[in-house]
Amino acid sequence: MKNIYNALLLKQLYQLKNLGYKYTSEKPYSKEDRELLELPNSLQGLKKQAQNCHLCSLSKGRNHVVFGEGNSQADIMFIGDVPLEIEDNAGAIFLGRGGEMLTAMIEKVLNLSREQVYITNLLKCHPLLTKEVHESEFHTCKAYLFKEIELVKPKVIVTFGDRAYQYLTNDLTELKNIRGTVIKKDGYSIIPTYHPNFLLKNPSFKKEVFFDLKRVISR
Repeated sequence: MKNIYNALLLKQLYQLKNLGYKYTSEKPYSKEDRELLELPNSLQGLKKQAQNCHLCSLSKGRNHVVFGEGNSQADIMFIGDVPLEIEDNAGAIFLGRGGEMLTAMIEKVLNLSREQVYITNLLKCHPLLTKEVHESEFHTCKAYLFKEIELVKPKVIVTFGDRAYQYLTNDLTELKNIRGTVIKKDGYSIIPTYHPNFLLKNPSFKKEVFFDLKRVISR
């Protein structure tokens, strides 16, 4: 509830900022309103709420909400950054060549199937190619991500790319300086590494990701 309340508050503050306000004493939501902002305590309910979410401008251009998929009690969770167009069209996560690479990583390195892990993204809506994602949109979607983590209760979270790691931890360290490191947080371990879509363009980094995933096994 706190995360979704903060997301709504941030949304209005950004709107006021765009209108030229530097300070306002207005309180957009009362204590009574907070009861209406409770996020569902099930992944199915959370997905349904996300599918009806219009908290940011990304909702205007989406075809489908791309929600997390996999084992609702998984020990391992993978978090990417934004859905691709192919995923927006299908309403499913990590498709295409990047999805194939992720599946291979899970099966060949971790000796698991995609059905045994949980996979999600920081954003649930695909940003248009012509649109730069605003920080407020990432902050808004964080409410859903943190609720997914709360419900799944993974032991290890693997973040793909800079943004997933930075928005999860508020640590702005460059990925090249932090990847493969095990970070303890709120009862789970975070292991940042490169995104599968990055590896498609930079295959020489596959070795680093292999070793990063080996750390997952050791946890």
